[in-house]
Amino acid sequence: RTTEMMTLSIVIPAYNEERFIGTLLDQIKAVDLSPLGISKEIIVVDDCSKDRTAAIVEKHSGVVLRRMERNGGKGKAVRAGIERATGDYLIIQDADLEYAPDDYVPMLRALLAGRGDVVYGSRYMHRGKHPSQTWAAYLGGRSLSLAALAFTGRYLTDTVTALKLFSRADIAALPLETSGFELDHEITSRMLARGKRIVEVPISYTPRSKAEGKKIGLRDWFIGVRTFWRYRRRA
Repeated sequence: RTTEMMTLSIVIPAYNEERFIGTLLDQIKAVDLSPLGISKEIIVVDDCSKDRTAAIVEKHSGVVLRRMERNGGKGKAVRAGIERATGDYLIIQDADLEYAPDDYVPMLRALLAGRGDVVYGSRYMHRGKHPSQTWAAYLGGRSLSLAALAFTGRYLTDTVTALKLFSRADIAALPLETSGFELDHEITSRMLARGKRIVEVPISYTPRSKAEGKKIGLRDWFIGVRTFWRYRRRA
């Protein structure tokens, strides 16, 4: 490989995350990717937050802030971030501190080693439910893995993970349509329909509760199943 640095675009959809976004940005900046020959492009997409999320982001140097004109959902915010990104690689990162930026390193190693075309950070490889995770969240996620298997023919331990790593060219080429949490399942279905190899890498996970701002619910489970069926053969 040449000595020229590659760039990882980090796309962070954020809605009312003033409690967490500043800490997250500090954590991302602290991750040293230079041994892998990679620099970082950090993009926060503020989905019309009603709190100080955007103001906090603006105080962080070296961070691109993209403001949505109206609240359109997590999927729409992610799609806006993908459009804005310029890096060689792209990772999607939630803003709520459930996922640790340190896990970028093993995920990038897997991608750079050619183990897969896409790398998902799995919360469930080699383990079961996390101690502070609700049974509803755990069983909802695991059952969506079965839905993915039924409709795409591929079993993934954690298809709803919020840490997904791609070649930017691969993710930018998808004609993505969904606007909510179901974007995860549309991406998975389309990547598999295109014959892309998805590999999973175990990651850490610190679940948060509804009281702490967790936004996904039962309705999203039904939408997720429908999304796997809808996009099962659509590349």
